[in-house]
Amino acid sequence: MARKSGPRAQPASERQSGSQLPLRFGGDPLLWAAWLYYEEGMTQGDIAVAMGISRPTVNAYLADARTRGIVSIEIAPEKFRQLSLAQSLKEHFGLADCLVIPSTGGERTLTERLGAAGAQVLALHAQSGDTIAVTWGRTMLAIANAVERVNLRDMRVVQATGGTTAKIPWTPEACATRLAEALDARCIPLSSPAILSSASVRDVLFEEPVIAEQLGVLAAANRILLGISSLRAESTIHTSGFFDKVDVNEHYHAAVGSIAGRLINARGEPVAGPLDGRTVGIELAALRAIPERIAVAGGIDKVQAILAALRGGYVSVLVTDVDTAWGILRSENVDIRPQRMETARAPQLPERVHTKKFINRPQDAVDETLASALLAHPEILAPVPGAHRALRSVHAPRPGKVGLVIGGGAGHEPGFFGYVGQGLADAVVVGNVFAAPPPDPILASTRAVDGGAGVLHIFGNFSGDVMNFEIAAEMAAAEGIAVQAVVTTDDIASSPKEMRATRRGVAGNVFIFKVAGAACERMMPLDACVAVARRANERTFTMGLALEPGASIETRRPTFQLGPDEMEIGVGVHGEPGIARAAIGTADQAADLVIDRLLDEMMPKEGDRVALLVNSLGATPDMELYILNGRIRKRLKAHGLQVTRSLVGRYYTSLDMAGVSISLMHLDDELADLLDAPCSSVALSRR
Repeated sequence: MARKSGPRAQPASERQSGSQLPLRFGGDPLLWAAWLYYEEGMTQGDIAVAMGISRPTVNAYLADARTRGIVSIEIAPEKFRQLSLAQSLKEHFGLADCLVIPSTGGERTLTERLGAAGAQVLALHAQSGDTIAVTWGRTMLAIANAVERVNLRDMRVVQATGGTTAKIPWTPEACATRLAEALDARCIPLSSPAILSSASVRDVLFEEPVIAEQLGVLAAANRILLGISSLRAESTIHTSGFFDKVDVNEHYHAAVGSIAGRLINARGEPVAGPLDGRTVGIELAALRAIPERIAVAGGIDKVQAILAALRGGYVSVLVTDVDTAWGILRSENVDIRPQRMETARAPQLPERVHTKKFINRPQDAVDETLASALLAHPEILAPVPGAHRALRSVHAPRPGKVGLVIGGGAGHEPGFFGYVGQGLADAVVVGNVFAAPPPDPILASTRAVDGGAGVLHIFGNFSGDVMNFEIAAEMAAAEGIAVQAVVTTDDIASSPKEMRATRRGVAGNVFIFKVAGAACERMMPLDACVAVARRANERTFTMGLALEPGASIETRRPTFQLGPDEMEIGVGVHGEPGIARAAIGTADQAADLVIDRLLDEMMPKEGDRVALLVNSLGATPDMELYILNGRIRKRLKAHGLQVTRSLVGRYYTSLDMAGVSISLMHLDDELADLLDAPCSSVALSRR
């Protein structure tokens, strides 16, 4: 993190007693002084005592804060939000301190910016004589690379775990070595693999004098720098080779994250499994006993893992980003600040607590929907024989053609059955509302559309869908059916750019289904269909906004609460809240917010072509969609982009959510050609 102009943050060796600058102020004493004065109402004399400085210095800080635009009449909203989130996390989880950084900004990735923030925190806290344990991962290496040499002595850096595969650059050895070099400290390795072949080998190894000495240094650590891993396919724990010979779903299905190679459940409790007696590294109980535990982690995909670590007491100092902080606090139902003095407001409308719906019994809604779709569209859809909630195209299978099976939970209508037909999918499998379909109907659909050229599965990146489609593919392979899969990951709000593979699949599915269906219709071989579908996914970007949450068909209550003058940013399609919240603006402002994020992700060049989908999430009428579309088209034209394919309407919903998602596909010649190919289905037709 680049140092701001103005007074620098004092390292631990220079600070006066009682004047440590809280992390949430990002090393900026001007911001600290402004907060105490404008938000907490302290006098300049009290601020001088609290900060350990003179009163004239306080006066100068406040003047500089106004000059730098930190305050006008109040603290700038974005700064205030970061501080409020940090304070809420600190108070709710009993942390010693917390720093929240912006989730976006500049050319650096979120991992790089978290690394810079973590390096700043370490510089503030580290002291001569420290023994600092360090875990491994992308963020830990980013911290080590960002640390500036400090004037401290007699420090030791020790690996918190044994070594991992050398196929990744962020190994435990690399993180510890680089951090030790940056701090001019001694590096103490753990001269063992992190995972051994058996518990007996581990017992023998621990008796070796060198290993015993190294573990003794680890036990003496007074500070630990730790990352927190989710269990997504591209997460640190997976890429490090921990699960190469372990069935994660069988043994660790209760786990939501890992710390130092140790798996934890949603309550932060250790999850027992076959790796326990074979792992070399710090135990969770020993980690919790270290006096200062600095966790640096961010990205909306890590919310549940970080929350588990906080619940388990493994963190005393947290560094994260705004979107992740918001997600953590929302998961805990914390009434998130900011609450500041405001002028009197007009009375608000009563909060919606119950939604009216045209349904019979909630448990019958999905079955009745699919049965009615068959009645309404017999020229397009037919049931898959012997399979529950599985439909096929009346034209499938065709000899020599790759079959295309799509699927996911109900509640997205016209997705998924709306994209079955000529030039699109050959079959669809539907689960309960927002829940994955089981393996058996997926297998039955795969059999039903197999024309001898193999079958392509396309589904969104949700754990249940991934697991059940994989199981069905294995069963199909045992019957001699070649199956390959493409997992869609277009939701830019659900994970950082550098972790694209962990993102959710949402409304961009419409474009991906269309491209894949056209490729299959042209009798392209399975490998070619897979390749073009994956490229379509890689070049599709989606982000959603909500004005009102959707309501569950069981309870008929909103799935989250949203104030009358608020909108939710980055909402998913399963009724979950978004990553941030903002005051409602105009349609143009809402469109700009999303388009700016999408263009930052896509990074197109002037003259490039795009396909555009302006999609209602359920309750947003066409009038509002077209108003948004007008602004989006104006922005894309100003950016030098050609919109050559455009869809506006209800294509992929989230029950009755009032909101919109905007998807862009970055076209090349082949993708544009396949999007233009003829198709005929309930939701999409092109002649």
